[in-house]
Amino acid sequence: MKAAVAMSAEAADAVLDQRALGELAAVCELVPGVIETFDDAALAALRDVDVLVTGWGCPPVDEAVLTAAPRLRAIVHTAGTVRGHVTPACWQRGIEVSSAAAANAVPVAEYALAMILLEGKRVLDQARDYRRTRVKDVPPGVGNFGRVVGVLSASLVGRRLIELLRPHDFEVLLCDPYVDRAEAEALGARPVELAELFASSDVVSVHTPLLPSTRGLVGRELIESMRPGAVLINTARGAVVDQDALADAPVRAVLDVTEPEVLPAEHPLWRREDVLITPHIAGSQGNELRRLARHAIDELRRWVDGAGFAHPVHHEHLERIA
Repeated sequence: MKAAVAMSAEAADAVLDQRALGELAAVCELVPGVIETFDDAALAALRDVDVLVTGWGCPPVDEAVLTAAPRLRAIVHTAGTVRGHVTPACWQRGIEVSSAAAANAVPVAEYALAMILLEGKRVLDQARDYRRTRVKDVPPGVGNFGRVVGVLSASLVGRRLIELLRPHDFEVLLCDPYVDRAEAEALGARPVELAELFASSDVVSVHTPLLPSTRGLVGRELIESMRPGAVLINTARGAVVDQDALADAPVRAVLDVTEPEVLPAEHPLWRREDVLITPHIAGSQGNELRRLARHAIDELRRWVDGAGFAHPVHHEHLERIA
């Protein structure tokens, strides 16, 4: 089997170190270098390629690319969504596609869990006040025992978060129209409708993909229905949440994503001491990128061995996944 790497040079440097490249080369023959654009030289190199190993910055694999790569049968993506480069022409040809979304879900769920626990103890607030006053002053209602955590969407991240919440003394609610009661309870959550999720939770963690149907899903009515002092955590996409409504509401928030990124300097959320905004760091960072490489190598090995992908992307699921 012959493979080519197609992504930005920056992505290749971050995800595919020399060890990872060596392991890829042990599975199949690698075309030298990294394809950043499908120019004439790249198209010529694709003539005998069976599989593309893609990443952030991969240009669209369109009909011209497929014409130049008659043997291409699979795409192994080292990141999450494949929407940017796997075109309808790929699905029409029957290209098999794998994504590392499951691997990238791990640190996002870990971030969400950490923020749930920290917010329950009001750690960041207490640390800030303690630095200023040198006096211990524990706010009323602090603690994580018996808190209600609402998970919006049983996505890969949402499912991983529910798993991580199991050892803790939380009641977990889940809202996902594609998950029935039996499946939700098997995951370890009580299924509820959207309105109940927001009205009944001490913390709501948003994990729904950004789709036309989910843009602005967390709107003013839902935000204003949350308990005073409740926490909204968004590690999904900024446009899922009405940020202007959030700025006006007596709700705490942890936002790892915003719309746009970065929020304008004058946006009122910057001035809220009870809103923590982080620079889109929940996903794979630093040494966590090695997990993405490992995932891609394992998937490529399975495919070459004829076992098929463990984490395939199905065309019919694209309308409800990131």
